[in-house]
Amino acid sequence: MPQASQTINRGVQSLPPRKIKVIGVPLDLGASRRGVDMGPSAVRVAGLKARLEALGHEVHDAGNISVAIAETKHAGEENARYLAEITETCARAAEIVEQSLEEGMTPVILGGDHSVAAGTVSGVAAFYRKRQQKIGLIWIDAHADFNTPETSPSGNVHGMPLAALAGLGPAPLANILGFSPKVAPENIVIVGVRDIDATEKENIRRAGITEVYTMRDIDERGMRTVMEEALRAAGRGTAGYHISLDMDWIDPEDAPGVGTPVRGGATYREAHLAMEIIADHGRMTSFEIVEVNPVIDEHNRTADLAVQLISSAFGKKIL
Repeated sequence: MPQASQTINRGVQSLPPRKIKVIGVPLDLGASRRGVDMGPSAVRVAGLKARLEALGHEVHDAGNISVAIAETKHAGEENARYLAEITETCARAAEIVEQSLEEGMTPVILGGDHSVAAGTVSGVAAFYRKRQQKIGLIWIDAHADFNTPETSPSGNVHGMPLAALAGLGPAPLANILGFSPKVAPENIVIVGVRDIDATEKENIRRAGITEVYTMRDIDERGMRTVMEEALRAAGRGTAGYHISLDMDWIDPEDAPGVGTPVRGGATYREAHLAMEIIADHGRMTSFEIVEVNPVIDEHNRTADLAVQLISSAFGKKIL
């Protein structure tokens, strides 16, 4: 029989409660399709705060970071559009994330496009760097986001943040908070990719990233095996790991409202299993969810799923 402290409560988490700070970053300058700037609002409307509080967590919503509007700015260089504005926003995000950790809170960042991760991860890395510790990074995405201005076929910066975090550039993003790389290559893990540009493959090899799990790996080996290996790699010699979840990782059948949908993604249950395994390990330092686009969503389905997945990552169980 379970002890009193382990009483089974349907759908209620058994992990220690956290103090969570929700930070919205409605950035859509990194993509060509508009609409992800409304992602943070859509996720809040889907009940994020209430669902996390129902799990016993203490939730503080810090509101949104101010972001430049594309129509009021010049795009700049065609191979890295709006790079200056994106870097400015990411630098502010980095400072707020670092401050949240200093306050003993777990940052939960709501994007916006995936370029926000250049700021989020910088803030987490800076906090632990001051304590002579490293972090790991689990990048869960249909895309590798490992382009640089020199290799990008589109010039969209949301395809560059992981390259920046690994130290390849673009330099303004890579050097946020004054150090680079933010994460050692052996602690960066990419999960669920199924759409990688040819030039990105060479960048990934050049950066020394070896832990890359494609959708074929998940199909052949199963989500549990992939996630256990991913968490071991990200956790090896680190204080813990940041989770960066792009909703386009999930198949468009379940998540239609995303920035760049690609067929053949994770199923509803596979996505939940991945989050549940992350919760079981208990070493997550911070979390972000990006690329929710209400403009092309169906009745806020994708934002609702985002809230469900965040809940699973923070300990919600089936039984």
